[in-house]
Formats: sequence, structure tokens, C-alpha cells
Amino acid sequence: MLLRETVFAAREQAFSKDLFHRLTDRFIHQHGYRPSPSEARSWEASLPALLDVLLEAELDDVHVLFEYQLPLTSKRADVVLAGTHPRTGEPSYVVVELKQWTNVEPDEDDPLLCRMNGYSHPVLNPIEQVRGYCDYLVYFNGALSFNPDRIAGAAYLHNATEFGVSGLYEVEQSERGRLFSEERRGLFVEFLKSRLAPVSGATAADELLAGKIGPSKQLMAVAAREVREREEFVLLDEQRVAYEMVMRAVRRAAHGDHKEVVLVTGGPGTGKSVIALSLLGELYRQGRTALHATGSASFTKTMRKVAGTRKREVQELFKYFNSFMTAERNGLDVLICDEAHRIRRTSENRYTRAEQRTGKAQIEELIDAARVPVFLLDEHQVVRPGEEGSPQRIRDAAAARNLACREISLDSQFRCGGSDAYLRWVVQLLGLEPGGPIPWEPDDRMRLHVVDSPQELEDFLRERRAEGYGARMSAGYCWKWTTRYEPGEELPADVAIGNWARPWNVYGDRGFAGAPPAALWATDPAGFGQVGCVYTAQGFEYDWSGVILGPDLVWRGDRWVADRTASKDPVFKRSTPDEQMDQLIRNTYKVLLTRGMIGTVIYSTDAETREKLRELVASTTTVPTPAS
Repeated sequence: MLLRETVFAAREQAFSKDLFHRLTDRFIHQHGYRPSPSEARSWEASLPALLDVLLEAELDDVHVLFEYQLPLTSKRADVVLAGTHPRTGEPSYVVVELKQWTNVEPDEDDPLLCRMNGYSHPVLNPIEQVRGYCDYLVYFNGALSFNPDRIAGAAYLHNATEFGVSGLYEVEQSERGRLFSEERRGLFVEFLKSRLAPVSGATAADELLAGKIGPSKQLMAVAAREVREREEFVLLDEQRVAYEMVMRAVRRAAHGDHKEVVLVTGGPGTGKSVIALSLLGELYRQGRTALHATGSASFTKTMRKVAGTRKREVQELFKYFNSFMTAERNGLDVLICDEAHRIRRTSENRYTRAEQRTGKAQIEELIDAARVPVFLLDEHQVVRPGEEGSPQRIRDAAAARNLACREISLDSQFRCGGSDAYLRWVVQLLGLEPGGPIPWEPDDRMRLHVVDSPQELEDFLRERRAEGYGARMSAGYCWKWTTRYEPGEELPADVAIGNWARPWNVYGDRGFAGAPPAALWATDPAGFGQVGCVYTAQGFEYDWSGVILGPDLVWRGDRWVADRTASKDPVFKRSTPDEQMDQLIRNTYKVLLTRGMIGTVIYSTDAETREKLRELVASTTTVPTPAS
């Protein structure tokens, strides 16, 4: 939330422009950069329009929460109104989404999406957008979890006539999702008065802001219900657009000889795998032929385990990218390629039979396998030589087959506590974006600590586990990995730093000495105590992440230096160029540093690097209380 005021005080400040200066200052403080010109203009155009309606409704003392950030995500609701219900006397809340739109049409194939001039892709119908925000708050805010009727939602299009937006009403309205144009201003006033009494909203606002934040729905914990039974995730904004874009393509393919590619891009934690599971669940329930594929053994095996516990056929929905060498052309309705940045040049390896060696690119095999191939990727998570999944490669492969490639970019952050500031800190720390490392300014969403020893890192994580949190340790691939174990012995402690030594996660498909197999390291509680590498951590998340920066990436003077001789990763060959090696090592640490949902603890084996990290990260000891 950027700001909290009463309706009356906010309108007075809007007259003098103080409101917009305060919002800008708070935005800069919280995010580290200025709001975009379009966002600043929207405040100046839309907020006075809403405040005037609230004054007309005589709701002067209702509290207004401006730019209210949804829990565990970077997504923000324009306004949340907090007050007292006129009939029940209980706290009452109205989420308001403000739009300056004048003319907008529903998408010809799906009324949940709409199109406007100047937009290259469809956006979510505001009725569905605000309904999603309300549903999400009920999921994650304790003030609403047991009182779901306390919240309502409305989209206010204060520049629109009924003629200009009439097509939006094709979407069914409900108490959590209503739409009012300027011509329906009177109805909007009545709606607000039906939800909010003309008394102080201070107590209700306090209760909402103090509501316990529920833990994020861990991807694997709900996968079984998601795939087998019903929707468990709430998809917001561009996530929902991506979902509807795929479902629309599926409908087009079913009604004719049609084929198209869908490309969904986004950084870590933007919800790509959530979209993938939601799609797979719905397609499975509709009886469509659909499969989920990745290049990650850990992710695929974990999905098979948790989603296919009771049904063998569910396990078979999860495949690998190299499973489609001999697939029938367009034999599937949909192929969902999750973590598509891990697509390799070819599916062939030394075990491939001669008759299957066609020389065909893996990306072409995946496109050919389904009427609607869907690619979800983050090109900054490429961590191995030979991984070629990039947006441009997918566009080129689609164009070579004369196929349309529909694209959507995911911007909102759901991992790392929904902290845009932390994600920006990581990419600038590692030089993946220009500007250089910046000091970490705590944002109350993500905790960050630097420690002076691996033992301190482990002890800190053990304390968090004792408080009910999940935690894992991971490291750069800078120590040899024992891959054969003798029965009756303990896991070899390969990761040795001074007097501290711990084993890598188990190598292979079977658990050993009480430790889970590699594929389950990130999700099985017994994975704590072993050190994970990027290949077992990628695609997963846990509450607290402990990251060991090895000697393969050290700070020297004013820059990072990648040392290829310090890497023990067998995928790096002498032929791997230094520039590519440097990029892959940085990408590796970006993956490791973005696994934590609540906090990250960092240790570097190099003294100068630790000093630089200490310079950037002030020491903090505050630890959040687990949500119940």
C-alpha cells in the first residue's frame, strides 16, 4: 500500500496536487524507481473521479487504501475502500479498479478478454480482473478468510459511455465483480452506499492491514487437486489473459484445421508453472489430449509423484522435451512446454537409435507434436550450454511453418514475497541488467541476510525450520559430486568449506541414507541438510533459501569475475566460450537467489565478495512470524 487516507482528506489533497506528490514519493521509496508517466497520469485522472463519487455518496470518513499490494505478489489493486457495512455493522471492503478507457470491445473469441486501440494484445475484462483481486484477498488475508462476504469489487470506467463499453457486460457480474461506466454513476453511488456506511472506516482498515497473511499455495502441495479435480489457483490479470489465450486457441483448433503457437514469457515467480497446471487441469477435465513437458527431471518426477499419486494416467501427463522424437504430427490438442528455456538443440543423444536420428531440432519436434504448442519460459534461466529456448528461436520456428505466434509477457511477481525490489536487486547485483549493484533497502516483503560462514547460514535456516518454515541450502557447482554410494555408508560430504562439510543432494532416482532422491530434494522435508545445485532447485520454491556463492563467481575491485577453473559442472566443456560460461554462471546464481518466498541468506566462500555483499546489505535480524 502506498498511502492511507480518509475520503475527505484525500480529496482535499487531490485539489492541491499533494496527493499525487505523496503517492510518487512513496512509490519511489518502496520500489526504488519513479512510477511510469502513464501510471502517474492515471492517478491524476482517475483518483479525483472516484473521490468525487465517494463524496457524493456521503462516505467522507471511509478509509481509502491507495495502490494496495496483494499479499505475496507484486500485483496492486488501485484502491481498497475500508468501512462498516450499513446493515450488519461488520467491517466491509470494496476493491475498486479504475480505468480511463472510453471505447473497448470484447475479444471476438472470448468475452473474458477485451481489445482496445493501441494495445497489441488482449487484456482481461475489468469485471473479471477485480473479481480475481477479491478472490485472491479471500485466499490470503486472514481478515477475510473466514469472512468472505465482507469484500466486494467494482470496476469504474469514469470516461466511458454505455455505448463505448457495452460489450464488456457479456461477462456475468457478481458482488465481487461489477462494472460501472460514467453513465451509471448513480448506480455506482448506490452500490457503494449498500456496502459502506457513512461512518469512520479506521477500525476496518486496521483489521485488514493487520490480517495474517496466509502462506503461498506451494505449487506442489496443490498440484494433485489442480490436475484431478478443480481450480486451486487464482490467476490474476496477465496470468488469466495467458490462460484464456491458450483456451481460445484450443477452441479454434477444435472447430477447424487450425494450428498456432502461444508464447508466455516472464521472470522467476511470475506464475508460469501455475498457468501450466491450471491449463493442464482444465484440458484434462474437458477430455482434451494434452501433455505437460519440461527439460527438468526434478520437476517432471515431482509432478508425477504429487499429481499422479492415485491415478496412473495422471502421471503419464508429465513428459520430457525429448519424448516427442517420433510423435505423430498434431497428435495432441495441446502440448504445454514449461521451463521452455531448457529446450535443447536436439533430442538425440548417444543412446538414440539410428532410425530416430533425423537431425530435427527439438523445438521443431515440440511444435509439430500438437495443434496448440504452448511455451512458457524465462530466457535468463538458461544455465547449461546447449539450452536454446528463447523467444526469438520460438518465433522463428513458428514462422518457418507459417504459424501465428501469440505472445503474452508476465510482469507481476509472485515469488520472493512478491518483491519487485528484491528481483531488481538480484539482477543488478549479478550484472544481468545495467546499473550495477545497488544497496538493499528492506521492503517488508523479502528478508535478506549476509552471513560470514556456512555454519552460520545452516544454523539460521535450522532456526527458521524450528519456527515452522521450509528451508533449503543450495550452492554453485564448485565441488565434485560423488555419484556412487556404498550401501550402509552416509552420503559423502562433498561440499567442504573449511571445517564445514555437507553432502550434495542425492545423485539419481533413489533415496539414500534417509535423504530423498534428487527429484524430490526441493519438496521432501528430508532434503534439508543436503546442498542442492541449480538443476535440482530450478523450478521450485521454499520459504527460506540459503545460497552459497562459490569461487566460480567473485567480486574483484568494481566487477564480478567468473572463474571457469573453479566450476566442477561436467556440462561445461573446454569448447564452451568464456563469454557464454560467464553468462551461464550468473544465470545460475540468479536462479538460486530467487527460490525463497520469505527470505534469502547468502554466504560467499570469498572474503572480498563477502565484504562487497556486506556493503550492499545492512545487517537485519527481524524474522516474520509464520502465518497460521
